[in-house]
Amino acid sequence: MAETSEEVAVLVQRVVKDITNAFRRNPHIIDRCHMYPAASKPGLYHCMEREHRSSICKMRKNQQRRLLGRKELILSGTLNPIKDLHLGKLALTKFPKSPETWIHRRWVLQQLIQETSLPSFMTKGNLGTIPTERAQRLIQEEMEVCGEAAGRYPSNYNAWSHRIWVLQHLAKLDVKILLDELSSTKHWASMHVSDHSGFHYRQFLLKSLISQTVTDSSVMEQNPLRSEPALVLPKDEEAAVSTEEPRINLHHLLEEEVEFSTDLIDSYPGHETLWCHRRHIFYLQHHLNGSQLSQAMEVDGLNDSSKQGYSQETKRLKRTPAPDSLGLEMEHRFIDQILSTCRNVEQARFASAYRKWLVTLSQ
Repeated sequence: MAETSEEVAVLVQRVVKDITNAFRRNPHIIDRCHMYPAASKPGLYHCMEREHRSSICKMRKNQQRRLLGRKELILSGTLNPIKDLHLGKLALTKFPKSPETWIHRRWVLQQLIQETSLPSFMTKGNLGTIPTERAQRLIQEEMEVCGEAAGRYPSNYNAWSHRIWVLQHLAKLDVKILLDELSSTKHWASMHVSDHSGFHYRQFLLKSLISQTVTDSSVMEQNPLRSEPALVLPKDEEAAVSTEEPRINLHHLLEEEVEFSTDLIDSYPGHETLWCHRRHIFYLQHHLNGSQLSQAMEVDGLNDSSKQGYSQETKRLKRTPAPDSLGLEMEHRFIDQILSTCRNVEQARFASAYRKWLVTLSQ
């Protein structure tokens, strides 16, 4: 597809030149195609519809044959998988949404993962497994390819889905990489407030961080000896460990995302994608607060052997307001502020729908 006015002008000149040459070669061209006008729509050539469908099918078959041929070359060792990835990157600059290209790219990456020459992760002491330098380079290249494709085609579901696949299969949902992705895509999301696929990617990152943190905390409870070395490490070593295995404050991450959502909704009123994203973030907060409160009550019940201690803990829980109720109150204040100041009809409609959803959530 042409992207600039100069390219469009060149294409128009070529088409006109081809038509002129056709009439010069055969001045007695007879149009055997019948035109069928339909209401206010432009007339269509009935026979051309079949020809176009046939051409599309042939193009798809040819593309599938080419991809199949490249797979055979890779399996035979004739074609280097890295070079094939570069070729696919070049193809995505012209066709950024091509599902066949993305599927083939994942197949090539799987071949690289299975090779013994590319270990994805290495063991490093108590930190478990971390990505190797070569795997990190490959992950970074894939993120750049996905970012470029998402910028060329709005709401490029195939590109964002591939990015999620890379995190799952190449990065193995590494916490540091998840945090880096959450930080690096923030500016992109602020510049593409209608791209639902991009915001869905941020939701995936937050859900993955929550699941990874909950899993790590459960492992630490089962094996508390893993946390003992952190208490006796020198400052230099402790700093080195913290840079490789960052500690996550889930509440702080979700609060930052809510603030980010508030700024975008205030700056760009009337975008449904932003309201859907806010709904998802609050849903994560709601369930995180509920799960942590239930875990705290279970632990308190196990530790308090006497009835007196249990009753004191129960009174403390009753006196302390639940974090979820405070969050609901803040959300209702935010909606009231939006409805009292906004002049955008769509913004008011989305805010009212969000309020109704909050009511159903609190029931």
